Amino acid sequence: QVQLVESGGGLVQAGGSLRLSCAASGRTFGGYAMGWFRQAPGKEREFVAGISWGGVSTDYADSVKGRFTISRDNAKNTVYLQMNSLHPEDTAVYYCAARNSPALRTRTHDFVYWGQGTQVTVSS
Repeated sequence: QVQLVESGGGLVQAGGSLRLSCAASGRTFGGYAMGWFRQAPGKEREFVAGISWGGVSTDYADSVKGRFTISRDNAKNTVYLQMNSLHPEDTAVYYCAARNSPALRTRTHDFVYWGQGTQVTVSS
């Protein structure tokens, strides 16, 4: 079992930046590909960014490419999401997720473990 705890959400003005963190505990963090998803009110949960276990492979939703960066520190059992140039449409609850595999994937059903989410609100 893996427990994931997100932090770093908050209220920011459009154009601003936030850095989300996801701390993993429980079973070894090694071997898990990780992802960030988000869910806005009335919308389905959507993929934002993903990273393979070794960090070599990353992928992003088109809506965040060039603005968001996913990274991980396996020594600290932590994955990060640096969000720059935030838009009001980035407002959502952001979730960290882990797979039972080192390979990068982008679909919600590919991920086994989920955090409780952290709210990101971008004001215009």
